[in-house]
Amino acid sequence: MNSKNNEITRRGFVKTTGVALAGSMFVSPAFASILNDSTKKRKVALVGTGSRGNSFYGQFLKEEYGDVIEFVGLCDINEGRLAYSKKNIGLDCPTFTDFDEMINSIDIDLLMVTTVDSTHDEFIIKGLNKNIDVLTEKPMTTDEHKCQSIIDAQRKSKGKLIMAFNYRYGKVFTKLKEIIESKEIGDLVSVDLNWYLNTYHGADYFRRWHGLRDKSGTLLLHKSAHHFDLLNWIIGSDPVEVYANGALEKYGKNNAFRGENCRSCNHTKECDFYYDITKNERYMDMYVANEKYDDYTRDNCLYREEIDIFDKMSVLVKYANNVEVTYSLTTYSPFEGFRFAFNGKEGRLETQEGIPWRDSKPEDQSKLHQKEMDNTSHTKMEHKYHEIVSQRNFEDFKRIEFPYVRSGHWGGDKLMFDDIFRGENLKLGLNHAADVRDGSLAVLIGIAARKSIDSGKPIKISELTDLVPKINKWS
Repeated sequence: MNSKNNEITRRGFVKTTGVALAGSMFVSPAFASILNDSTKKRKVALVGTGSRGNSFYGQFLKEEYGDVIEFVGLCDINEGRLAYSKKNIGLDCPTFTDFDEMINSIDIDLLMVTTVDSTHDEFIIKGLNKNIDVLTEKPMTTDEHKCQSIIDAQRKSKGKLIMAFNYRYGKVFTKLKEIIESKEIGDLVSVDLNWYLNTYHGADYFRRWHGLRDKSGTLLLHKSAHHFDLLNWIIGSDPVEVYANGALEKYGKNNAFRGENCRSCNHTKECDFYYDITKNERYMDMYVANEKYDDYTRDNCLYREEIDIFDKMSVLVKYANNVEVTYSLTTYSPFEGFRFAFNGKEGRLETQEGIPWRDSKPEDQSKLHQKEMDNTSHTKMEHKYHEIVSQRNFEDFKRIEFPYVRSGHWGGDKLMFDDIFRGENLKLGLNHAADVRDGSLAVLIGIAARKSIDSGKPIKISELTDLVPKINKWS
């Protein structure tokens, strides 16, 4: 078989997609009810001024959308980090350490929530109860009771909850959904998704509050909510049953030595995971300088015994339309990436990213997550394409060389905010906009998986909240 005959060249791909995209920038109806008069700036307030709040919801929004939004309030329980954030983002607005004072004293069009995951529900519900639109980071919340409370609040509110599911806006994931919906491989039957966090990115979760179940709900919520939403969105149906396995075998108590934190540790020379936060000026100013206000330590020991989340996870999900998913999350892989495969009745579609032996030039693993999060980097990428391979039954395979994008969550960050703040979306028919139902179903898979691991039994999604799974998500 000559694979060259089956390749779609970059020139041909760009030519055909360029024609399709020409003139296709439409005004999205998804957020029409929350867009202000075009002559007025939307008044936004932010609660939670950690790294995500500072960069993604702070600096990036101010720089890219300052013509359509105005920051009117900034809130955090840590007064030192609050002062740092106001200066770092470059804001001239009131700051608050008391959320109730902020929400009751200023006029807000949109509240943005970027706090510790287990507290999302408090701020979402208070915002919705005031009939304010709310934009929240994933995961929407961390247990089924909080999830139900948010659902109930949304039903009574004139405000709208928006889920910041930027992965579904990512260019390569949008392309995968388009191919699936074109029936290139027929009706979808099953999906395999393996996600790998490397020893830099994966380990970092265990240094922070994410390593505690009562704050993050485990990585099945904090990290996997991205992946579960992506699966829900591409499959186009709702999950109905979940069975999972998982354990804590690498981090936490699974080590012979540990320290209070990396700065004060006596084992720096023998620890493969030693992290010198003093070399990160931003984190020193944002976190270390402000530990005295709330005792939050950014460079905690990832072997501390209080860690109680899983560091390996595998999940089986059955959908209302009978599609079945096998999913795994690895938190100490030597490389960062994923393998995504779709099996249809007429063929198979697959793609991968970050598999070192498939790349001509290995990437610096310590900088990969920075590239994903970076919305300002325009440095030249070593990779030119995402390789997507499609093969129909009884036919040769076709290789699509899709233009490579890594920064800004595969280009999804800006596309999501363009949709939310400008009402612009290049792909109106793909239902990118995510609401309370999308946020709920993503976390309910994670909650069900956590319950399944704890109990050893499969968990039905319908038993967790009053949401009734649909065969077709948009019916």
